Amino acid sequence: MHVKKPLLSVSASLFCLCAYTTTSPSPASAEPTTDERVTQLLKSSPLIDGHNDVAWQLRKRARNQLSALDLSKSTRARSMHTDIERLRAGGLGGQFWSVYVPASLSPSEAVQATMEQIDVVKRMVQRYPETFELAFSAEEVVAAHKRGKIASLIGMEGGYSMGHSLGVLRQLYELGARYMTLTHSKTLPWADSATDEPQHQGLTDFGEEVVREMNRLGMIVDLSHVSAETMRDALKVSEAPVLFTHSGARAVCDHPRNVPDDVLKQLKDKDGVVMVVFLPAYLKCGETKPKQGSGSPETSIEDVIAHMDHIKSVAGVEHIGIGGDYDGMSHAPHGLEDVSGYPNLLKALLKRGYSEAEVRGIMGENTLRVLRKVEATKERLKGRAPSDVPPLHWVEPAK
Repeated sequence: MHVKKPLLSVSASLFCLCAYTTTSPSPASAEPTTDERVTQLLKSSPLIDGHNDVAWQLRKRARNQLSALDLSKSTRARSMHTDIERLRAGGLGGQFWSVYVPASLSPSEAVQATMEQIDVVKRMVQRYPETFELAFSAEEVVAAHKRGKIASLIGMEGGYSMGHSLGVLRQLYELGARYMTLTHSKTLPWADSATDEPQHQGLTDFGEEVVREMNRLGMIVDLSHVSAETMRDALKVSEAPVLFTHSGARAVCDHPRNVPDDVLKQLKDKDGVVMVVFLPAYLKCGETKPKQGSGSPETSIEDVIAHMDHIKSVAGVEHIGIGGDYDGMSHAPHGLEDVSGYPNLLKALLKRGYSEAEVRGIMGENTLRVLRKVEATKERLKGRAPSDVPPLHWVEPAK
């Protein structure tokens, strides 16, 4: 005869369940490690860097011949910071590729060289379609990141790139340039540089017209490299948020390339962003031990975060971004030696007590906000006619 086994009582069943869950916790309940948190952050939101000079390296080392400097192979032996393997290791989601040309060029030479640099960035993207994707707007950056590509934007470094002509500025926007640094190392006929003798105490009338036309076009005004007076003038004139694509805080390192506190406060009011640079000379000032053979101070991730901490205290964490300046410097901070190092910075920020939301903002969401507001300003100004101001260097047609 088949005898039924007695059923467990409800209390006994609950006891068994409790005993099981106590001794065998679910893996899902375990706290994620810092590495796991960073991996998830990089998947959920694009890390956007404001400034990389690999296009200049292509020009200087290979005369813009992509076959002579293959980014699909390691560039370490060439003492470069950037190649595709390390970009992927760094989790980069978006990059403003600088189309820098020297300030020593004549206006017409500068325009030609800038167009050639825009061309080499576009050809670089086309050569490695599995890695890069051109982007001209905030939404295109987000879309490229979702597809696993590095969104590639174009930024001009130095107002001489437009040949002091608003007509040329408009055409460079049509070619894809989405920001312009108003000056580089030299003062222009219409704007003072941070590292040259001032001539105008900021922007001239033409310089103010440049800013207004950039607003109308939807081109970001970049205030890295400009004098403090030029920063203040541009912030007053601009109807859209601005970027400092690779700068630091002057209160932390008293270098003329860095941003004074009063400008940080104006930047907050304008809803702009300082994309903190990694270049050692702008991170650490005063009596510091030079890096062997380079003359650069020894710096680390902590020096980068010191600038971020200060900007957070003065303007707010919503106004911080990342602007490495890779391949535009000889040495980088310890832990950020090349483009593979971004996760080290994110881990350090989390350990410092920055929330995941704050880190996502620093990674790229703050910069995306600026992009969207610049685009919204363009939409608002679409009824404004293009500026009719003639070039500063007018070329008379031949008779």
